[in-house]
Amino acid sequence: MEPTLTVHDLTRRFGRRTALEGVSLAFGRGVTGLLGPNGAGKTTLIRVLATTLAPDAGRVAAFGLDPADREQRLAIRRRLGYLPQSPGAYPHFTAFELVEYVAILKEIDDRRARHDEVRRVLAEVDLGDRAHTKVRRLSGGMRQRLALAQALLGDPDLLILDEPTVGLDPEQRMRFRALLSRLGASRTVLLSTHQTEDVTTLCERVVVMRTGGVVFEGTPGELAAQAAGQVWLTTTPPEGTFWRTPDGRYRTLGHRPPAAVPGEPGVEDGYLLLLGGEQVAA
Repeated sequence: MEPTLTVHDLTRRFGRRTALEGVSLAFGRGVTGLLGPNGAGKTTLIRVLATTLAPDAGRVAAFGLDPADREQRLAIRRRLGYLPQSPGAYPHFTAFELVEYVAILKEIDDRRARHDEVRRVLAEVDLGDRAHTKVRRLSGGMRQRLALAQALLGDPDLLILDEPTVGLDPEQRMRFRALLSRLGASRTVLLSTHQTEDVTTLCERVVVMRTGGVVFEGTPGELAAQAAGQVWLTTTPPEGTFWRTPDGRYRTLGHRPPAAVPGEPGVEDGYLLLLGGEQVAA
């Protein structure tokens, strides 16, 4: 199957700082998680893929189209749903009015069809009963869901979501995962997140970034396997960084402490070890 979205040797700088350097990736149907610490280049990559930021070097293609060309960029945007890290909002609009405004920008011209589509996406994010509530009166989690509703307009073939679960409570996060898993069955979904739990429960594939480059690409199981033989449990606090587990034992990563027994590695363990000791300590 041809990938929906590809980048080759992508580079982007901001002054003297290099945010992306030599990044090459391909994204196909399904849900891919993008993990990395602050400053890793995730948001810069997301913005380039969403066609809101041009690279300094390298090539990007979506649906076989080149976003460097204005007409092809518009064609990509018609098939793209994008949730930025800090979505803007008009506080004096109602939820319905705000989503309808975005629907107009997305060229849904027929009024009846547009209203039906606005109601559909508000229902998808459980905001149907808040359609006539002013944005300023919505909670932070509701505003995040409202931004997701805007990204879902037009049933896009490609969804790019930057930190979509920020501000969601556990029940909302569960519903969000159910929605994305359903959407990922028939289209390409890319989400940037700090939540390894989202990756474990939702993503078929994960990309880990650090200092502007890709340090891992594979399945969540393969990421967890990066920590095989490096997860330890002790009954007394070991040296270095550790945390106490619910059963009263102490869990640590890396070198085996005295009298330790092996622990089962998880996605978070593999992720932390890929980032290096200073990130584990953080």
